[in-house]
Formats: sequence, C-alpha cells, structure tokens
Amino acid sequence: MSKKRLGLRQIKLLFVKLVLSLFLLSIAWVLLYRWVAPPATLHMIKRRAEAGAADKTNPEIDYRFVKLEEMSDQLPLAVVASEDQLFLQHNGFDVEAIMDAFKRNQKGGNIRGGSTISQQVAKNVFLWHGRSYLRKGVEAYFTLLIEMLWGKQRIMEVYLNIAEMGDGVFGVEAASQKYFKKPAKEVGRQQAALLAAVLPNPIKFSAKNPSGYTLRRRTKIARAMGRLGGTTYIKSILPPEDEK
Repeated sequence: MSKKRLGLRQIKLLFVKLVLSLFLLSIAWVLLYRWVAPPATLHMIKRRAEAGAADKTNPEIDYRFVKLEEMSDQLPLAVVASEDQLFLQHNGFDVEAIMDAFKRNQKGGNIRGGSTISQQVAKNVFLWHGRSYLRKGVEAYFTLLIEMLWGKQRIMEVYLNIAEMGDGVFGVEAASQKYFKKPAKEVGRQQAALLAAVLPNPIKFSAKNPSGYTLRRRTKIARAMGRLGGTTYIKSILPPEDEK
C-alpha cells in the first residue's frame, strides 16, 4: 500500500473516530441533563456578558431551577397554548408551522420562526443562537435526542426553567418571585398567561409593566388555555398527584 493511500486511510479512520466520539458525547450530555438541572446555558452566559458590557457592572442572571411538581399546572398549559399547541402530538417538529414560517420569511419583513418547544429547548440548552444551516441541522439532531431520551415531561420542565421571561430573568420560579412575589406553584391562569405573553421577546415585552399589546396577548392566551380544555389537556405530562 502506498504512503498516499495509507495517509488517506488514517485520515478517514480519524474522522470516523471523531464523529463517533462526538456522537457518544452528545448522548452522554443529553442523558446527564435528563436528571441533572443545567447549571447555565450559552444564552444565559451571553446575556450576562452583554449586560456587563453595557453598564460596566457585574450583572447576575436570576435562574432558579424547580421541578415540574413545584410549578402551577397553569404554567405548562400557558406555554403550550401560546407557543406550541401540538406539543403533545408531534415528535419534536411541527412541519406545517415550519413551512408556513418559511413561506412568510420568503416574502420579507420580520423573520418568523416555526420552532416547537422541543426545538427551543434543544437550541437554548445545547447550542448557540444563530440562523446558519449548520446550527439548524445540529438543533434538529438534539431535538430528536431529547424527544427520545427525555420525553415530553422533562422537555417541558426544562423549558419552563430556562426560558427567558425578562431582562436576565430565566424560568418561571425566578419570574414568579420577581413579578408576582410568590412561588411558581401559586401562579394562577392570568399570571401564567402573562408570563407566556412575553416569551417572543422578553426584552421588549414586560410582565412587570405590561403594555396594552402584552395585556391583549395575555387575554388571547388565557382564552386559548380554556379552549384547549384547561389543565386536563396536558394531564399526560403532569406529575402524579402524590408527587405534588
């Protein structure tokens, strides 16, 4: 065998080993977060850095991870009604919503996404923010992994803990304490709907001082929660009563 062929074979072997190592590492990473709360996300770190650069202080990120049984049932219902009404039915992707967003974006104007809750969790927990095809491809891979290895209940639990709900405020516990002076367990329907209403842009929209638009959006979400059938609609992902 010539040196050239030997060299190519070694390169191919190294490449296969690299791909296999990355695959096994990603599996281990996802499995770890099935039971362990993510200590932080890249988005949290980025937001902290942006805030520090803006005002020359040492800003803190308010992030308090709590179990799903430590939250009001209205909270998962609110984000399903607002963000992803097919969350319980799809396998991580809402193809119709993705195609609709693609068609709208082709026409220009404001960029709209078609991401499901599962895709948002994959992006925010494991990846960086961006619009490249590479990142979207890796996002799809991690979305499939968490759907297979976590299940809907854990995906929802992590989503409600890492979603930004105000400037540097991450998760329903931090948001509930900051805006309502109560734990997430005691949040009612209107308050849950208000937190869901700011999710598209938690820097522009405020749960503390909601604008008329935010209040109208809250009302719309609260009505959608009722049309879905209330918390009965998400019963399959709620913890058993004896665990609450």
